[in-house]
Amino acid sequence: MLKLWPLAALSLLLAGCGGNTSPTNVKSPGLPTSSSLQLLESGAEVMQSRPPIEAISAYLDGFHFYNGDQNGQMEAHHYVTVLNEDVMQAVIYDGNTRDAKLMGVEYIISERLYKRLPPEEKKLWHSHQYEVKSGSLIAPGLPATADHALMSRIANTYGKTWHTWHTDRDKTLPLGIPALMMGFTADGQLDQRLLNERDQRFGVDTKKIRAERADIVTHPVVPGANAWQQGEVIQLKRVAGGGEHAHGETHFAPAEQLKKP
Repeated sequence: MLKLWPLAALSLLLAGCGGNTSPTNVKSPGLPTSSSLQLLESGAEVMQSRPPIEAISAYLDGFHFYNGDQNGQMEAHHYVTVLNEDVMQAVIYDGNTRDAKLMGVEYIISERLYKRLPPEEKKLWHSHQYEVKSGSLIAPGLPATADHALMSRIANTYGKTWHTWHTDRDKTLPLGIPALMMGFTADGQLDQRLLNERDQRFGVDTKKIRAERADIVTHPVVPGANAWQQGEVIQLKRVAGGGEHAHGETHFAPAEQLKKP
């Protein structure tokens, strides 16, 4: 997806850029890490490979809000892997330091794939046009040319985001059930204080970034995305049984994954 900026070069640029500026605000209970566990961690780090983690090639910083609760806004640090020309995936943290808390995941797909989704599925996704053009979504540490190339690729994509740890509210442990998150679509929605604090921490100017991206071409949002704007608010609810995922047996049986088509 990032043909305009070779992934290898992008990975090298990102290796030392944009980190250790945003500490986590969550303090989890627990004893200090023991020397034996530290030793195991160090040994594993040296001896084991981590291909999915090593495939992460981009760092994006932006903002989300709870679908159905626009006042529930938070900064989200995305570490992105490009899977192919049409699909990316991101792990999301509440900061960019070593002890940052894993907050959720986002799946990012091209406009071409989004248009193929069933109507009910479309409601779970949000557009990225405004986030890119407004400058609220940034790629910390990237030079202007690389930033422009990356954001040109992201501008017309769509994201489905689930937060599993509501770090703005749960300051100790991940409580409750996952929440569907949305992205901002117009000026005046994002709390300006959040944006100002982010800009100061990273040493960036959102207004300047917005101007630099003025020539990025965006398409009209495909109908179905940002469904909250039409009053279609969706969140998970605790239900008895397997819910919409209960396609198999209710007891242990041969794995469904192994069934022949």
